[in-house]
Amino acid sequence: MLNQTSITEFLLLGMTDIQELRSFLFVIILIIYFVGVTGNGAILIVVISDPRLHSPMYFFLGNLSCLDICYSTVTLPKMLENFLSTHKAISFLGCISQLHFFHFLGSTEVMLLAVMAFDRFVAICKPLRYTVIMNHQVCTQMAVTVWIIGFFHALLHSVMTSRLNFCGSNHIHHFFCDVKPLLELACGNTDLNEWLLHTVTEAIAMGSFFLTLLSYFYIIIYLFFKTHSCSMLRKALSTCASHFMLVVLLFGPVFFIYIRPASNSSMDQDRTVAIMYSVVTPVLNPLIYTLRNKEVKGALRRVIRRSP
Repeated sequence: MLNQTSITEFLLLGMTDIQELRSFLFVIILIIYFVGVTGNGAILIVVISDPRLHSPMYFFLGNLSCLDICYSTVTLPKMLENFLSTHKAISFLGCISQLHFFHFLGSTEVMLLAVMAFDRFVAICKPLRYTVIMNHQVCTQMAVTVWIIGFFHALLHSVMTSRLNFCGSNHIHHFFCDVKPLLELACGNTDLNEWLLHTVTEAIAMGSFFLTLLSYFYIIIYLFFKTHSCSMLRKALSTCASHFMLVVLLFGPVFFIYIRPASNSSMDQDRTVAIMYSVVTPVLNPLIYTLRNKEVKGALRRVIRRSP
C-alpha cells in the first residue's frame, strides 16, 4: 500500500517562521484547544448522564461533540509541538494517518450536520410523528452510517495518496498533512487523485449541504405558513439558528479549499482558511450550544451541583 520512494518523513513548515509570533500562536492555539476539548467534553458528559437530554437532537449533538474532540486532536497537538520545535518532522506513516483521520472526521461531521438538520425538520414539521420517525434504532443507524461512509471516504484518499511517489522535496507548506499539499510534492501523474478529491469530496460536501439547506427551507416555509404563534416561531427559529451557524462556518471554508478550481488555489490562502475549520469550528460547537440552549445550560448546572 505504501509508496516505495526514499522519503521516510515530511517536514511541516507550519504557519510562520517568526519565533516571537510562534510563541504567541502557541499560547492562543493551546487555549483554543483546551476550551474546545473541555467544552465538547462537558456537552458529551451531560448528554450521556442527563436523562432529560436522551432525545434524538442531543444524541446527534453528543456525536458532534465527540467528533470535534477527535477532529481537533488530529491536528492541534502536532501543531503545538511544532511551534516549540526546530525539527518539524512527521513520519510518512504518521502523515498518511493524520490525513486519513482528518478526512474521516471532517467528512463525517458534514454529513452529521445534514442528519441534524433532518432531525430538526421532522421535529418542527412533523411533531406528532417525531418519536416514531426518529426512534432510537433509526437515530443509531443514521449515526453509524455517516461514521462508516466518512471512514471509507478517508480510506480512499489515504490509500491513493500513500501509493504516490515522492522523489523531490519533503517540505509541506501547511501545518498538517492534507491531500492537496501532498499532491504538490508527488512525482508523476496525480490526475486520478485530484479527480477523486474533487469528485468524491465534492459529492459528500455538496450533497450534505444541499440536504441541510433543503431541510431548513422546508422548516422556514412550514413556520411561516403553518405556525400562528409568535413565541413558537421564535423558539423554533432560535433552535435552528445555532445549528445553521455551525453549518455556515464549516461548509464555507470546505467549499473554498476543496470545491473551487485548482487553478485558483493558493497554498497560503488554503492554510489560512484551514484554520477556520480545523481550529475555530470545533471550539464554537460548545460555545454556541451552551450559550443559546437553555436545556444544555440547565443540564450543565445540574451536573455541577451534583459534583462533590
